[in-house]
Amino acid sequence: MTRQHRTWLHPGTGDLAGSHQELRAFAAEATRVLGGRVDVLVNNAGLYPVPATEDLTDADLDALLAVNVRAPHVLVAALAPAMAARGHGVVVTTSSCMARVGSPFGAMYTATKAADEQLTRAWAAEYGPRGVRVNAVAPGVTLTPGNAAHHAVLDAMAAATPAGVVVRPEDVAAGVVHLASDDAAVVHGTVLSVDGGIGATRLDRPA
Repeated sequence: MTRQHRTWLHPGTGDLAGSHQELRAFAAEATRVLGGRVDVLVNNAGLYPVPATEDLTDADLDALLAVNVRAPHVLVAALAPAMAARGHGVVVTTSSCMARVGSPFGAMYTATKAADEQLTRAWAAEYGPRGVRVNAVAPGVTLTPGNAAHHAVLDAMAAATPAGVVVRPEDVAAGVVHLASDDAAVVHGTVLSVDGGIGATRLDRPA
């Protein structure tokens, strides 16, 4: 993709579970490396432990809230004002099909994603009038390196959905690219489902 669009990648690292100051420093460094401006912020990183409520450790609870909710909030607070001052910018946050249903597993994970969707709507109202478009994508059952060992379970979950297959990372990426592009110039506060239809039709975990 970088060759096709003649763009350069500037790798950087940051601890999204770090302190507020570390997150702001990360945003400042990204701004510096990118020539003084960030045009698109994608809040994609997330943790997804899905134990029973009573089995979620205190450490995992704190990490979930830090990475899935606090980090997007701090980064938007650090970067969106400059976008608004220029009258142009895009924020896309990764939610989940599980944000809008009650499920018997991963209660806190689903709550963080519901928070991300509400932040998306609130930020659209807050920054949209100043030229910043804020939206989200909600992936469904997605095969990633982190869950490759559970491929059979994922296949079973996706089998009865309209698409009938698991979502690929590149499917989600295509949704993000669309929301970040001028093709979505009038799209604000929207959660784009990239889930094969699972959120609209079923969300069951095989026994």
